[in-house]
Amino acid sequence: MLENNGTYGVYGGAFVPPVLETQLKKLSDFFDQITQTDEFRTEFIDVLKDFVGRPSSLYYAKNLSAYVGSKIYLKREDLNHTGSHKINNAVGQILLAKKMGAKEIIAETGAGQHGVATATACAFLGLPCKIFMGAVDMERQALNVRRMRLLGAEIVAATTGNQTLKDAVDSALDYYINHPDSFYLLGSQVGPHPYPKMVGYFQSVIGNEARQQILNKEGRLPDSVIACLGGGSNAIGLFSAFIDDPQVKMYGAEGGGKNIANNTAATLNYGTPIVFQGTYSYCLTDADKNPIASKSIAAGLDYPGISPQHAYLKDSQRASYFSVTDEEAIESFKLLARLEGIIPAIESSHAVALAVKLLKNKNSLSIVNLSGRGDKDVEREM
Repeated sequence: MLENNGTYGVYGGAFVPPVLETQLKKLSDFFDQITQTDEFRTEFIDVLKDFVGRPSSLYYAKNLSAYVGSKIYLKREDLNHTGSHKINNAVGQILLAKKMGAKEIIAETGAGQHGVATATACAFLGLPCKIFMGAVDMERQALNVRRMRLLGAEIVAATTGNQTLKDAVDSALDYYINHPDSFYLLGSQVGPHPYPKMVGYFQSVIGNEARQQILNKEGRLPDSVIACLGGGSNAIGLFSAFIDDPQVKMYGAEGGGKNIANNTAATLNYGTPIVFQGTYSYCLTDADKNPIASKSIAAGLDYPGISPQHAYLKDSQRASYFSVTDEEAIESFKLLARLEGIIPAIESSHAVALAVKLLKNKNSLSIVNLSGRGDKDVEREM
């Protein structure tokens, strides 16, 4: 599926200023070389095991299963150190950055989970970092802002546009263009090549583990796998191990905002393919194909672009993507807490909501990726 020029079908590629072309080519070549070495792979696996706490469990959600009428397992990425899947990619990229001789890490964040993961991995591996975050997101995810600062990160507020994840990415890219000696740690499966490829590689640990775990527990593959997606990293992490198994259906839950029938959320459902932030993929646009701000209760899903790999999976009909409203996500946030004693991130609650909707009385077997925990969302009015 992935071509040498970093495309998935017609999607992907690198649309960047000339100043970044050399940097990205160097990064791509180094990534391809080092990930083929036993030394790097072993170091990455050891850090995931000893620092992150992998493998994360595949938990049979007995009460949720009885409520829905299907057998549902939760891939517990919320149990990772820092509370989400984001740490997998952060550790991988910072190990890469250190071997490239980077002196500074920069990153963007929406819900704050990638920012916390980056700050944590930077503290662990001894590199300074700057985290770019939309001013609006800083207010609605204040707990994660405090955590990042405690870990030693410098937080840079993005005050342009809608002041959310899109604007944080813009600010981080602008800084990277002007400081090419820094290492840009992109948190989701978006942006120019080789970032979608790298993020997919580091997050594939989710699907690889889940595949082996479900075979051990059930003796067969699931009927479906379900994950939420904003940019798409946790979803591709789970999907990657099942793409070549056509009998396993793959479902993605996009943030649909307050009104499911609108074009200000759910990129794959309402977007248009354009070049956006260095890659060609679906994006929410106005009538003139200019990017517009997205609107979702979940900061981590509040992004108008999408992974080029997910765009390919949609167009090839290998995966199906559904819009989940804010209200549906809030209901599932509360439902999982009351039925299973697990408080999910509001982002992950979108995947739970989609599972409840699609699996009702189907008597099927499914894995839902619980991409993060919901500490950060408890103080908000739900």
